[in-house]
Amino acid sequence: MSGTYVGMPAFPEAARDAVGNRTLRGNLRHATHTIRAKRAGAVAELADWAQLREAGRRIKDHTLRHLDRYLEQLEASVTAAGGTVHWAADAEEANRIVTRLVEETGESEVVKVKSMATQEIGLNEALEAGGIRAYETDLAELIVQLGHDRPSHILVPAIHRNRGEIRDIFTHEMGAWGRPAPAGLTDRPADLAEAARVHLREKFLRAKVGISGANFMVAETGTLVVVESEGNGRMCLTLPETLISVVGIEKIVPTWRDLEVFLQTLPRSSTAERMNPYTSTWTGTTDEDGPRAFHLVLLDNGRTDTLADQVGRQALRCIRCSACLNVCPVYERAGGHAYGSVYPGPIGAILTPQLRGTASEIDASLPYASSLCGACYEVCPVAIDIPEVLVHLRERVVQGGPAVRRGNRVVLRPAKGHAAERAAMRAAGWAFTHPGALRAGQRLASRSRRLHPRTLPGPGRAWTAGRDLPAVPAEPFRDWWQRTRGGEDAK
Repeated sequence: MSGTYVGMPAFPEAARDAVGNRTLRGNLRHATHTIRAKRAGAVAELADWAQLREAGRRIKDHTLRHLDRYLEQLEASVTAAGGTVHWAADAEEANRIVTRLVEETGESEVVKVKSMATQEIGLNEALEAGGIRAYETDLAELIVQLGHDRPSHILVPAIHRNRGEIRDIFTHEMGAWGRPAPAGLTDRPADLAEAARVHLREKFLRAKVGISGANFMVAETGTLVVVESEGNGRMCLTLPETLISVVGIEKIVPTWRDLEVFLQTLPRSSTAERMNPYTSTWTGTTDEDGPRAFHLVLLDNGRTDTLADQVGRQALRCIRCSACLNVCPVYERAGGHAYGSVYPGPIGAILTPQLRGTASEIDASLPYASSLCGACYEVCPVAIDIPEVLVHLRERVVQGGPAVRRGNRVVLRPAKGHAAERAAMRAAGWAFTHPGALRAGQRLASRSRRLHPRTLPGPGRAWTAGRDLPAVPAEPFRDWWQRTRGGEDAK
């Protein structure tokens, strides 16, 4: 990935500041509780939800196992339909390709459909450096852009803002980006939406270049799919003369029949709708209908490295529904900015450290941004076992070990600051393989329990700063069992 947000601290420090922001916590609590309640109702309508979930998991796993074959099929299909395919190994190459394609049109403005991939690579900043201005057209992304802010949610990037804040942003910032907000703008949702519609209308009608991502790519036909709720995506995909789509290589599905599964699970898991209001599909170019030129930029940027990890690769199943964020107690309290990545929440905690590696302090901290309660796994429509991957990545951070980086097999060194944890785990491992020592240690701990401190000293202070130290029982379980059941015959 293109790196962390500038100046971002590691997750524990960023989360500590976020938790102290009452307005942020109130906004997040209201929004996440509302979304997850609606999602639960939408999912409950389907008697075969579990079967759909399993089908989605199997389709994704099959595709990832044969990703090379399906990508080649996709390239051939897109090319046959009149499109041009470009391959980008990393963020820098993708930005260079897109900037060049826009420059070749002679335009200095582009309109954009909401896209996590373009945020991941920092495309807006790269275009700006090339003298090209990118306009976000999704309402939430527009709020973030006008507010000189960062997204904090996969589906609702401005979830951390309330209506009053949005009104103030529109009033003070819209004029610098185009048509100003109307005088006397209120914080009524209808008024805010109308202000955004009028502001964006002139951009849709003027723009010659559109940039999008895609929710899915169908290998058999070369078709790309964008699902959205506002219609801005449809405008960006059909009105410009040139369309450039930047899509992660994992977004591919083999056939239209496979797509049908996800068009049921994605809307219910994300917006709690039976189907998306706008589902746009396009295949190459067509005379007198839509863009005259179509370019597909296939983005790797750490995805093949992730694919090489047998445990971690399941993160690539993700269809970006954001259901895991809406049930996560850590996200609800800390918000998305604390994760220091465009992918916040539980999925970001397992995806970002694999795409970027765990060399930086913030990336090494992300696998710990979870209580391991398992709620994220329960709601995931493609059954990603996020807790399993979190524990796997924690082991990598603490112990180091083999991994793949930029296509090369390497041996990672343990992250700094975990020497005490490694020593404790080695001591525990030795004790559990020596029953006599374990029994003696348990008895000593029970008999000296009145002398135990309420908090741990040294490195252990970080653990007890946020949780209570469990009380040691009056006697070990082994002794209790021998005392109460020792005379009974084994059954």
